[in-house]
Amino acid sequence: MTTKTIPAAAAATPAPIRIFHIQPGAGATELDALPAQPPPVGFYWVACTRAALQQELARLQAMIQTVTGLQLVDLHVTDLLSTQLPSHYDYTSQYDLLVMRQLAATEGQAEAPLPRTARGGPPVLRRIDTSPVALVVFDALLLSVHPHDCTVRDSYARRLTAPPPPAPPPLDADAAEAAADTLVCELSTGAPVAGVRLPGSTADLMLRLVNQIVDNYLELRRDLSRQLDHWQVALLNPRGRFNHWRSLMVARLALHHLADICEDQRAALQAWSSALDGGRMACDDGLAQRELELLKVRSRDVLEHIARVAQHVRRLEQSTEAAVQMHFSVQNNRTNDIMRVLTVLTAVFLPLNLIAGIFGMNFEVLPFVELHNGFWGALLAMLLIAAALTAYFWRNRYLAQTDVER
Repeated sequence: MTTKTIPAAAAATPAPIRIFHIQPGAGATELDALPAQPPPVGFYWVACTRAALQQELARLQAMIQTVTGLQLVDLHVTDLLSTQLPSHYDYTSQYDLLVMRQLAATEGQAEAPLPRTARGGPPVLRRIDTSPVALVVFDALLLSVHPHDCTVRDSYARRLTAPPPPAPPPLDADAAEAAADTLVCELSTGAPVAGVRLPGSTADLMLRLVNQIVDNYLELRRDLSRQLDHWQVALLNPRGRFNHWRSLMVARLALHHLADICEDQRAALQAWSSALDGGRMACDDGLAQRELELLKVRSRDVLEHIARVAQHVRRLEQSTEAAVQMHFSVQNNRTNDIMRVLTVLTAVFLPLNLIAGIFGMNFEVLPFVELHNGFWGALLAMLLIAAALTAYFWRNRYLAQTDVER
């Protein structure tokens, strides 16, 4: 079996099926054909698109039979080909199946986009692909099924096939002892160690892929937060007129949908972690105790990442709701200010209208009507009354504007 060399022109188009032979401690090699025998050491990773699985199902089933002596259950094959399933975990006595819906931006048409109403929302929501990534875990084989434009497979494949870091220069006895102490400290604190990057088992590789699926959301949250922050500023501007209500409502629905996806992801991975804690995988897969502990640590780390993503989505949803409520509060305050001013103006002109109505009566004899300066006297009295009422209302802060932060 030979390694696969990808030309520069073909590298732009992802291959429908990629096969890797991973040997912990030795390296990873990409193969040019499906394996025809079990791996002598390490394990295989077969990553294919959903369309390739549908077209090459017979060949892939034959390969799984050759490598593991087993085949996929028909119902699980249906799950692998579906784009509508939520994140979930299932298993048989021979293998485990984990389906995780991704949250990633796509440049083309998504297999499973957000609900159709997201088309009226911000552009970042219209680019989110929530299509599922299915992972089938055997002892000697990991089969992963991806969307046609999934970046998880190719980005992690680049990490696997990257050249190892250069060997450090030889050290004397004292320097070697100091380096050993540093390594022990890094291992005890969980700090990353250079050169330790190859997964030790198919389950370990599966967790790393799931972690990358979850972390893809981090690339989206900046654009999404920026768009929502822009809307919040527009909502809280008392002099502006907000005209993006439909987009805002669509964004709230999309955020609620993202929160549901995160909950499904956490439930699926928790079910898989429960299988680890129950000892089923330790017995079936023959994992060493140390390796099993590392898997538990990594699964808890991935669960923590999912919890962070879910918390961020909920925080965006809550901040959007709070901005809407504050917008209506600002508008209510503005309406109250307008009504207060109009009420004050009405109160100021009410006695003036009364005086004008009295002197406009059709009586033959009215006081001050025949006086030479009667008009100017009445006008002066009306101005004095208006000034007195305005000063009174101003002193009692009836004309003061509500202080709203701009």
